[in-house]
Order: sequence, then C-alpha cells, then structure tokens
Amino acid sequence: MRLEGIHHITAITADAPRNVEFYAGTLGLRLVKKTVNQDDPTVYHLFYADEIGSAGSDITFFEYPGARRGRAGAGMVYRVVWRVGSTEALDFWERRLGDAGVTSERTEANLLFSDPEDLELELAVVETTDNVLVADHPEVPAELALQGFDSVRAHTDDPSRSAAFLESGTGFRPESETVYESRGDQRGSFYIYDVTDRPGAGGAGTIHHVAWASPLDEHEAWRQRVLEAGGRPTPVIDRFYFRSIYFREPSGVLFEIATIGPGFATDEPLEHLGERLSLPPAFEHLRDEVEPILTPLPDPRPARA
Repeated sequence: MRLEGIHHITAITADAPRNVEFYAGTLGLRLVKKTVNQDDPTVYHLFYADEIGSAGSDITFFEYPGARRGRAGAGMVYRVVWRVGSTEALDFWERRLGDAGVTSERTEANLLFSDPEDLELELAVVETTDNVLVADHPEVPAELALQGFDSVRAHTDDPSRSAAFLESGTGFRPESETVYESRGDQRGSFYIYDVTDRPGAGGAGTIHHVAWASPLDEHEAWRQRVLEAGGRPTPVIDRFYFRSIYFREPSGVLFEIATIGPGFATDEPLEHLGERLSLPPAFEHLRDEVEPILTPLPDPRPARA
C-alpha cells in the first residue's frame, strides 16, 4: 500500500483577486473549483490545477481578506516545487515572470521565485515517467507548461524525529536523512526537510497543509496505519470532491491524506469547471448568505480563451 505522491497543497491568501491573476493568469493554471472553506464557509477555497483538476497538480488557497503576512518556520511546509520538461521551459518562465514584474533566481535546472504574498515557488527540470499534468493556457505552450508537483520543502528543527513515522505511518521511502519519496503505482513526489529552529507564524503567503493521495478504496486502511504508527488522525471527513483525514507528522507539519476522486466534475461539467461558485450539497442552503460576502473575483477565462 503506497500513497500516490502529493494530492494537493493548500495555502493562505489575503487577496483572492490578485491570487487568481497570478496562478490562473501568470502561471497558466486552470481555476478548476471556486468554492468555500468547508470549516469556515464565509471564505473562499480556490483550486488551481491542470485542465481536468488532477490530483498531483492542485494548489489551493483559503482567502482571509486583509490577513497579516505569515512567516514560514519549523513545522511548516515553505516551498512548492513544480516539474517542467526542459531548460527551454525555464527560459520561457524566466522571461514570462520577468515581464510580469516577478524577480527570479535561475540555475541550470531550477528557477526560484515567489508569488505576490512571498510564498516560495520553484520550477525544476525533472525526467519522469509520470503523466504530465498540464493546463491549457493560450499564452503558455503545452510543452513549456507546469507539469504537476515534484516536491514540497518543509522546515524542521530535527528531521530524525519524523523518520520512523514517515516510513511506517505514511510509507515514504528515505533517500537520505532529509529527503523522502512518496511513490505509488501511478505517481510520486518528494518531501524534503531543511533544518531551522526559527519559529513560524501562519498567515498570508504561508502553506496550511500538504495532502497526499490515496486510492479511494485504501483510505480507511491509511487512517488505521497512521494510528498504528502513533499518529492522531481525524475521522474521515467527506469533502464531497474527495475524502480526507488530517494529522500532524512529528515535526509539526499538518498532513492530509485525500482520496483520488470523486473529483471536481462531480457537480459541474468538466468544460465549465471553476466558472461559478460551487457549494457541496451540505452547504447549498448557505448560498444566499455567503455569495454576497465573498470577494468579487476577476474572470480567469479571458486569459484562457
């Protein structure tokens, strides 16, 4: 039983309109679901991914308007790394980001930059047999587009504290004391530690949690495995688009194990994902209450038409 790498990564924004413009515009991802935070339905939960909303490509944001800027520290994921297919792709993104006023740092195989709220992002040239997870954007040639997640980097003050749990509880394979691979039958990605004792503070521009992908029929077994390894998972929570359990790994990072499916086309056609506010059935009765208080968003479709 193996997790299929990263399912999604969830972060916090204080400015949803600018967030849409950056991730659906500049980075060329597709806004595949515009919904609410199911634990606080007065705020957005925005999902950006490849063209069909695949697990492994999905970065999501809770919007808390006016939230103070956070600071990544020990016990927090602090960087998202996407795959690209070539150094020519890095050339393209270095130019595109520069044209958008985004400063980047380039090496032969990587490009490091930050989003408008200083969340660290990286593009890495990666050779893999995994499926390429690409969004369709008119300004981004498919062969140069982001191809799904390669890894996340997290801060810890002591990576050895988590080693036994990551191997037994989540089935990660260690490559070193600080690098672990989560790889299933279809897909994989990496979980990488950098050591610091600096305390962190959640807020805009920080990552709330990282979710790892489980086949639907293995989800309960994963909860039991986490329990047996000493974790304290929540009960299974039905998020409508997927099912979830949450727990903290020993370094303090909030993990989720999320199912692959049912998927984002459960309540709207694939060709119209993200065009309207989607509310799961349990939240539909709140539509008249929440729609007026949510931040008006730019339409990402003109950038993709």
